[in-house]
Amino acid sequence: MASIVDLINSLPEPDTTWGPSVTTETTLNGVPYAPFSKSDKLGRMADWSDAKDGRDGRGRQQYNRNYRDQQVYGAGSASLFVAPAAEDEASFSLVSNVRDTGKSRFGRGAIFTRGRTQRGGARTDGRAGGGRAQLQRSGRGGQQYGGGYDGRGGARSGARGRRFGWKDYDKPQRLRDSSVTIRPEWKLLEEIDFNRLGKLNLEADEGEDLDGYSYGFLYYYDRSYDKPAVKSAERRLAPVDRSVYNVTTSRDPVIQELAEKEEATIFAADNILSMLMCAPRSVYPWDIIIRKQGNKVFLDKRDGAAIDLVTVNENAADAPLDAADGSKDSINQPSALAAEATFINHNFPNQVVLESANQKVNMAHENPFHTAEEADPLASKAYKYRRFDLSTSEEDPMYLIVRTELDAVQKNAINGENQFLTVHALNEWDPKAQGSGGALDWRSKLVTQRGAVVATEMKNNSCKLARWTVQSILAKADVMKLGFVSRVNPKANDKHVVLGVVGWKPRDFANQMNLQLSNGWGIVRTIADMCLQRDDGKYVLVKDPNKNILRLYETGADEPDDDEEVAEEEGVEEAVEE
Repeated sequence: MASIVDLINSLPEPDTTWGPSVTTETTLNGVPYAPFSKSDKLGRMADWSDAKDGRDGRGRQQYNRNYRDQQVYGAGSASLFVAPAAEDEASFSLVSNVRDTGKSRFGRGAIFTRGRTQRGGARTDGRAGGGRAQLQRSGRGGQQYGGGYDGRGGARSGARGRRFGWKDYDKPQRLRDSSVTIRPEWKLLEEIDFNRLGKLNLEADEGEDLDGYSYGFLYYYDRSYDKPAVKSAERRLAPVDRSVYNVTTSRDPVIQELAEKEEATIFAADNILSMLMCAPRSVYPWDIIIRKQGNKVFLDKRDGAAIDLVTVNENAADAPLDAADGSKDSINQPSALAAEATFINHNFPNQVVLESANQKVNMAHENPFHTAEEADPLASKAYKYRRFDLSTSEEDPMYLIVRTELDAVQKNAINGENQFLTVHALNEWDPKAQGSGGALDWRSKLVTQRGAVVATEMKNNSCKLARWTVQSILAKADVMKLGFVSRVNPKANDKHVVLGVVGWKPRDFANQMNLQLSNGWGIVRTIADMCLQRDDGKYVLVKDPNKNILRLYETGADEPDDDEEVAEEEGVEEAVEE
């Protein structure tokens, strides 16, 4: 038996042993070794398993749970061998990682992808994992922003992204001109946005009639207009020459008398007061002249002011275009439509009454604005002066007197008593033209879908209908009659027919429109307090033509109105000619 020494001597030399050669170099072809860390776990140094490069017979990586927790030696320093990123990669970003196969196109620009996602995995439609993929559509209908296609011409967006669709919600804002020229010497006192106006609130009473202060007369209403018009016998709207007066507040002789008697603090006409009370609903520009004399405030208007015009589709999402906005249809521009609507509302109340000298209701006094020299007969119109209490406390009383108007009277079908009416007219111009606001065809839908027609008008003409409702409530009218007048031919604006008349109780109609009179009284009291704190003089309240803002300017006590300036210029010209 060989000794232990012989066995040791028989071992090969160290240079011929198996394993890596002994070297003192720290680099391998210029690449440093990965640093060693005590936290690294060593795996198998060699593997002679019968496999194809660590794969099974089908080419898949073998899995051995005995080594599932072991880490590869030097894995913590793998970042040292990563190639540096290119400098220009910062300008690129990942847009989408959804693969479009291109094989599932159906229809016009639509792509429908269907399939299942992995359980627990993230979905492209923003919902939890599992289930079918979200239906996506691109092209004309809209763009996808994580929320899917909403089927209404736009795209739903869970992150409130931009909406695109056939209505083009991203169109530029229209620029309108102010209703009055802002002079450089005017001083800006207050600037109030509509959000602040909408939060004002003041509860007021229903008002009282001033004894002995009712003027004019009223004819009886023709109830045959309440029946639906037959297409073969449509009633034409005929011009009726009748004298109708629209005198501003400070020039009203009755209001001047009441002001001298110290009957109230604020004085106004119903058309001016309704514009102020419904200011948050307005879109088009307007202005009101405010005169402060001592402890009194008069709300006035200029002759031919924007308040006197009846607007059309002012509140529509896509209002009629003006010539400056690219409209080529002259009769369907806002100014032309307003003139047409004003003409209709001047003649319609005179046509729907039965003129009879024996069948009419006379007020306590005659019309205060009519003179014997005028040839045209008077229209059916009654003026009632009513007082409202706007006091916030007993120590600080404040009253308002407003001149209200009534248009007709009718017998109550139940008890036979007289009911006072206000009469107005909505006009249809072209339901297929730009700016119609999705209005229905009145000739075919007014009888069968009257509610839908009225709802559309409430949306497109919210400010106009709110003003009419406020005027009816101020006058304490029993019924508010709304006529539906349409063009004979959509391409001509000089011939109209009456399609029907519908009546409502003013307060019921206000509830349908979500119209709060307490908010209107709060606006009136706030504006009046602003002026009462100032010196005597003339102020102008202007609605910004392009923003939801009211601005109060101080113009000076001695500055004349525009119509006074025109009268002075005409007098100078006549003197020069003489």
